[in-house]
Amino acid sequence: MDKTHLQRFRDPEAARAVAEAIAARSTRPVRLMEFCGGHTHAILRFGIPDLLPPTVELLSGPGCPVCVTSAADLNRALALASLPGVILTTFGDMMRVPADRGRSLARAKAEGADVRIVYSPLDALGVARQNPGRPVVFLGVGFETTAPMVASAILVAEAEGISNFYVFSTHKLTPPATRAILDAGEVNLSGIIGPGHVTTVIGLQAWEFLAEEYGIPCAVAGFEPLDVLRAILALVEMVEEERPGIANAYVRSVRREGNAAALAAMDQVFEVAEAEWRGLGVLPASGLRIREAYAHRDAMRVFAVEVPAAREPPGCRCGEVLRGVLRPPECPLFARVCTPQDPVGPCMVSAEGACAAYYQYGRGR
Repeated sequence: MDKTHLQRFRDPEAARAVAEAIAARSTRPVRLMEFCGGHTHAILRFGIPDLLPPTVELLSGPGCPVCVTSAADLNRALALASLPGVILTTFGDMMRVPADRGRSLARAKAEGADVRIVYSPLDALGVARQNPGRPVVFLGVGFETTAPMVASAILVAEAEGISNFYVFSTHKLTPPATRAILDAGEVNLSGIIGPGHVTTVIGLQAWEFLAEEYGIPCAVAGFEPLDVLRAILALVEMVEEERPGIANAYVRSVRREGNAAALAAMDQVFEVAEAEWRGLGVLPASGLRIREAYAHRDAMRVFAVEVPAAREPPGCRCGEVLRGVLRPPECPLFARVCTPQDPVGPCMVSAEGACAAYYQYGRGR
């Protein structure tokens, strides 16, 4: 996207006009949760809370894939990395995520494990091509945005006969997590700001259950100031009119039916299964497991590893932050013991983490 096009969605006058429309329309308190960590960073980076009337409250949700990766799955990744000859590949955000007992992939690498940062699953496949005599495991982390790429990498490995490429899938599905938060009832939400990139894949229809089953409106947003403000305006209007529905404030990317090719690749390689989320526990039908037809690519089925019992980092309140129960500055470790330079929990590590966003943009320090 060129700079001129991007500036259209950062125009201060247009943003001010939408903010004024929100203030004029909002007469009752509303509490909105943005699911996506990218939204949290955009909201704080552009000072959106300062533009909103006091009737509108924003909460961060579990939309950081690195943050919701459970301590148990981190232990499994560390166990795979410790196997002789194994090359573990992963995204950079995962390297410094603290597991229990102070361990991390970065520390494992420093101690001699062959852990490599890649920018995509296809880069990991390239590592496998370059090292035909060694098993290469890609740690698959993410929501419906990264899962199609991982599925495509597996299909390419099959087509090319690259036998030493494996995936440890910790992929998760976003709508079940939203259901879990609503069902728990810990936070009384008036509406959901839907994740733009995820919805580009799964389609607007994936969020219709919010209005139909819970009576809560959803507005899908992009990641520029005008995108978010327009989504908030749509939610405020639906709340004021007591007309729950689904709004698309990201029309340049999102369609009702989603991305058919991406969904087909996911469905071919993965099947829906339960998954363990940090802060939410084990949720049924919320993860993606490699299908039996590709079991020979599933690192957890191919390699026998001993995994110690998982413990959360002492004092870390990341789970409550992910559920919207706690704001990052309300954690006693925030900006005191836990900082981006020396993180205690994953919410301070990831580029999409709520704690990292609050710290970076000076909120609550």
